[in-house]
Amino acid sequence: MSQAVLPHAACARYGLLGLPLAFVAMPLYVVLPAHYGQTLGVPLGLLGAVLLGARLADALVDPLIGRWADRLLHQPRHAAVAMWAMAVVLSLGFAALFFPQTSGQGALLWWCAATMVLTFAAYSLGSVLYLAWGSRLGGNVAQRARLVAWREGFGLLGVVLANVLAVQAGLGWTALVLLLTLLIGVGSLVQGPRPTAVDAELAPPARLSLRELGLPWQGPAFRKLLSLFLLNGVASAIPATLVLFFIQDRLQAHTWTAAFLGVYFLMAALSVPFWVRLITRLGPMRAWSLGMALSVLSFAGVLMLGAGDAPAYLLICVCSGWALGADLTAPGTLLTGVVQRAGHADQAEGMYAGWWQWATKLNLALAAGLALPALHWLGYAPGARDAQALLSLTLVYGALPCLFKLLSLAWCWRWRNLAA
Repeated sequence: MSQAVLPHAACARYGLLGLPLAFVAMPLYVVLPAHYGQTLGVPLGLLGAVLLGARLADALVDPLIGRWADRLLHQPRHAAVAMWAMAVVLSLGFAALFFPQTSGQGALLWWCAATMVLTFAAYSLGSVLYLAWGSRLGGNVAQRARLVAWREGFGLLGVVLANVLAVQAGLGWTALVLLLTLLIGVGSLVQGPRPTAVDAELAPPARLSLRELGLPWQGPAFRKLLSLFLLNGVASAIPATLVLFFIQDRLQAHTWTAAFLGVYFLMAALSVPFWVRLITRLGPMRAWSLGMALSVLSFAGVLMLGAGDAPAYLLICVCSGWALGADLTAPGTLLTGVVQRAGHADQAEGMYAGWWQWATKLNLALAAGLALPALHWLGYAPGARDAQALLSLTLVYGALPCLFKLLSLAWCWRWRNLAA
């Protein structure tokens, strides 16, 4: 691609698909367990086993999907066809998953497992291929940051829209909106900037080798960036896992939940242009380090909160939401730079994107695996009101993420010239 920066209109056409892909994630990861467990009456133990198996399988196939994405992107028209197929399968799978055409405990579990595997597979294909598409557009730091900003900005809108529809309008309207936004998003993507077609002889061979699958790991820059992404991701995922417990038990401000979450994501969306300009001026790693520092300074305030401190927590949501913009824009900008510096541009963006998506899902699993057992060991249970249990909740929710953020900040500053 030329070093001339793509105009905002072209970047927006690429970024629009980020809305439905973020939109669908909230029902799949948040609403689904309650829907099958409470509404349909499936035992939580068996449901948990099914969810765990499906999610593990989903994470493991991401690198394989990434390798297939590289073959598709060598001929962008093939990638466009795959995106249209993804939109149809994801929409149908989502509707089938939430509106099962069977009854009975065993049948419902089998239906859930089958439709979830289908839906997750389509979602993973869309996410990996979409990320690789943007990476293959390449460009200088300004263009890379602009593409990521539009993608993540629309993604934030998708999260907010999904929360509103799933709660206020129901799953039927949610499924319909998903279908419409997927079709609009894919149509916008294929009409927007496309990667340059590559000679078919240069496409990856059909036969897969483990050495080829591990190509991104051969570069030290990718290993450093992914380790930083994982460490920082756990710091962000722990509060996401525990936020409802903190609001309900520590703050005792259940009625403020929508305001807290809405302000947090709104500030993140508003901050994206600011972080893009900062990335262009200072470089992505330095801008990311400033975002981490702001996150620690603002989020440390939760350690001093107690029952009734809703206004103070709202202010923390404003500041930490603004800091989130750095987490959304800088890592993706850095990833494309790592691919370019490794000499893998127009060759292996899909494999990089596949491992990146694998790390994103691993972050959520690690956060739950660290935070929930720690709370149990420290004596906290949902609904607790005794001082020791609430102190434990506050420390795990507030102090542990700050510790991970400070470690990330140290690594970030040490590697501040990485993929600049």
